[in-house]
Amino acid sequence: MAPILSIDDLRKLAQRRIPRAIFDYAAGGSYEELTLRRNSEDLDALAFRQRVMVDVSAVSLKTTLLGSDVSMPLAIAPTGLAGLFHADGEILGARAAAAFGIPFCLSTMSICSIEDVRAATGQPFWFQQYLMRDRGFNQELIDRAIAAGCSALVLTLDLQVLAERRRDPRNGLTIPPRLSLRNAWDVATKPAWAFKVLFGKRRTFGNLVGRIGGTSGIRTLAEWTATQFDPTANWRDVDWVRSRWPGKLILKGVLDAEDARLGLAAGADAIVVSNHGGRQLDGAPSSISVLPEIVAAIDGRCEVLFDGGIRSGQDIAKAVALGARAGMIGKAFLYALSAAGEAGVTRALEILRNELRLTLSLTGTARISDAGPHILRMP
Repeated sequence: MAPILSIDDLRKLAQRRIPRAIFDYAAGGSYEELTLRRNSEDLDALAFRQRVMVDVSAVSLKTTLLGSDVSMPLAIAPTGLAGLFHADGEILGARAAAAFGIPFCLSTMSICSIEDVRAATGQPFWFQQYLMRDRGFNQELIDRAIAAGCSALVLTLDLQVLAERRRDPRNGLTIPPRLSLRNAWDVATKPAWAFKVLFGKRRTFGNLVGRIGGTSGIRTLAEWTATQFDPTANWRDVDWVRSRWPGKLILKGVLDAEDARLGLAAGADAIVVSNHGGRQLDGAPSSISVLPEIVAAIDGRCEVLFDGGIRSGQDIAKAVALGARAGMIGKAFLYALSAAGEAGVTRALEILRNELRLTLSLTGTARISDAGPHILRMP
């Protein structure tokens, strides 16, 4: 097997190892996927300012996130269905992140439940949830996250309604996956994936047991989210979550400076600049293009995280240079998980760390805390 030298290598390996419907769930965006492409194109358009003859013999990537030490400015973002990309995917991701000294965030729409991940890992992790119509379910999830010792709650704000992601119905994605005439050959050519996932302990949403019917195909899931995700949600509901969650609160899905200020007023400890990986409002700006204005609006009053298109350590450096405390990876994590399980996630983190260290060195930056707009060639 060829050496794995980049996140793109892991993406290509994942594409060969898992069914198309599962791969496209991670790789795709909504509608025409304009915003999905903008995320990577706008990151690529930023150029570094190369500096020479600076002592970079001891580059440090260490920083803090929400008061906790981390080995580099990165966290694994909440991703739905991770346990379908690789059996026990959420557990493997949490273990790899803990060993690397960075946070892992578990999605409400995970395959492994909060309790599954807590029982299998020794380190606190973050938990993500949405605002549901059933506030009792929100309270139940909060209570379960508290019982599991989760160190932060990530409240996703940009999924009040679910956008159309056209790859999923075209591929016949179902939850749990099942054999059909449409996908039989694709699944048959992925025997390792099929054996581990189709016959694994969990193949549907571990956190939603008792909340969603047993025949939870993608249509049923869409119907369930349509009835549960709350289009009436507003900032008073964020206040409600803040009043019930005793720990750090992270608000994810902010693309506008005014919303960032409102999130700060609602008690956020961190804001995640994110367009949901290009999976919600198609035609929205890239995350990196609005990061500076949100950093300016927050003005140091809480931490700002960046989510949207990270495929390399260079991308992390660009986000930190523009004011992000750290980046978050979603698609890159799922590619790595699909390619090689926990070892794949570890390899992805090694690649990102090494690329980030080298990028800082070649911009004459010895510590990640010293990175700023001056390491970029600003227009």
